[in-house]
Amino acid sequence: MNGSAAGRQWVLLSYRLPREPSTPRITVWRKLKRLGVGQISDGLVALPADARTQEQLEWIAEEVTDSGGTATVWIAHPAAAGHEDQLAKDMARARAAEYQQVLAQAEAVRDADDVERRRALTKLRAELRRIQRRDFFPPPARHAAERAVEALHPANTTEESTP
Repeated sequence: MNGSAAGRQWVLLSYRLPREPSTPRITVWRKLKRLGVGQISDGLVALPADARTQEQLEWIAEEVTDSGGTATVWIAHPAAAGHEDQLAKDMARARAAEYQQVLAQAEAVRDADDVERRRALTKLRAELRRIQRRDFFPPPARHAAERAVEALHPANTTEESTP
């Protein structure tokens, strides 16, 4: 984890959606997952507070209410530093798993032909950007994944000469 989460302000979204129809609940959960929220409890998620994360959660809160649910956005900080640190560690662990998947995909095509490596390079660079947008507490796996993806670039590969 890069630095401590202690003393940080968080933007919280408390929400509740009806069970049926399930589509709005699934849509909201997918959007929250894409944002990289930390799950505090059922219907309560958090992100480090800044203008961007607050606006994103406000948009989702509006979507929840438009779908017949209830939602409230809060700015807060945990009373116990341990809770805050655990939330940050959980978020970092989730991103680390995503970076590990990118690393595995990069390694799987490392010895492929140029065309396949270039295709994978484009796809994996885009995936890294998506993960980095929700990576508030970068784990060490981030750098390993970035290096593995960039190693796919033709300028970074060694061509073996044929006799």
